[in-house]
Amino acid sequence: MIPVLFGALFLTFVLSRAMPGDPVSAYLPARATPEQYWAAYYAYGFHLPIWQQFFIYLGNIFTGNWGNSINVAKGVPVWDLIWERLPRTIDITLFSMIIATFIGIKAGVTSAKHRNKWKDTVFRGTALIGVSIPVFWLGLLLQYFISYQLGWLPNMHFKDAAYPDPPVVTGFRIIDSLISGQWYLVTDYLVHLALPVFSLSFIFLASITRQTRSSMLEVLQQDYIRTARAKGCKEKDVIKKHARKNALIPTVTIIGLNIGGLLGGAFLTETTFNLFGVGNLLLEAITGRDYSTLNAIVVMTTLVFIIVNLFVDIIYAYLDPRIKY
Repeated sequence: MIPVLFGALFLTFVLSRAMPGDPVSAYLPARATPEQYWAAYYAYGFHLPIWQQFFIYLGNIFTGNWGNSINVAKGVPVWDLIWERLPRTIDITLFSMIIATFIGIKAGVTSAKHRNKWKDTVFRGTALIGVSIPVFWLGLLLQYFISYQLGWLPNMHFKDAAYPDPPVVTGFRIIDSLISGQWYLVTDYLVHLALPVFSLSFIFLASITRQTRSSMLEVLQQDYIRTARAKGCKEKDVIKKHARKNALIPTVTIIGLNIGGLLGGAFLTETTFNLFGVGNLLLEAITGRDYSTLNAIVVMTTLVFIIVNLFVDIIYAYLDPRIKY
């Protein structure tokens, strides 16, 4: 975990400094004087050698000083900026992965049980569409047909402009609305998340379905499955107690990687639906050459990937008792 974290920190720091453009010029007003330019240049430490900047950056990161935003929100602490956006990204990630995991595993198992029959054909065809279609294109289709043509759901943003924000307690809109007793805000928030969550969950549902089906087909050919059937076990017990648990190991890996990637910022979906989450923040940091914000998001994403993969390894031991640590 430690080499991966340091490797990501080093590569991101070096590559961000190699980006074209001048962050100081973007930070200052258009008619800034040379004195103002050089004062800002030295204040942010850009005059120091790159290796020295990196070690200062490491020291700040590990002491909790993530710096201030240069261009996205000038002078605002980076962590405050991330925490303002992060709950929306976490919400669509959790809702999408819960839906995709539940339906994807169920569909994959059903598809494997009915191999080469009509249910298998339907699930495989749906999964192929989900794997092939870009998430932003699916989002645009949903906006056009569900919002513009039918008018069933809002097409963008995370809330109705006429509704106020609930008092901030946790930063998560649903929880804060429940605490304040404003139930209509919960409904409004869920309605606005419906289309982006469906877009994301459909894409990842497809990959989970395909992986579960493939693993189940492999497990169902094993000797212990034939032995269980020969002993007279019911088919549903063979599937639930003997096959499904062992078949979930590759699927858990896919789920873990998807969670890490989504928490890093599903910026295509967030941009399509104007959700202003971490993905949008990452895009703003790149276009605005905001080094502090960009590096902080990468650090957070790397930590999420590392922690999720650690939990995936632990879950392996639960799913397969032969795996010991």
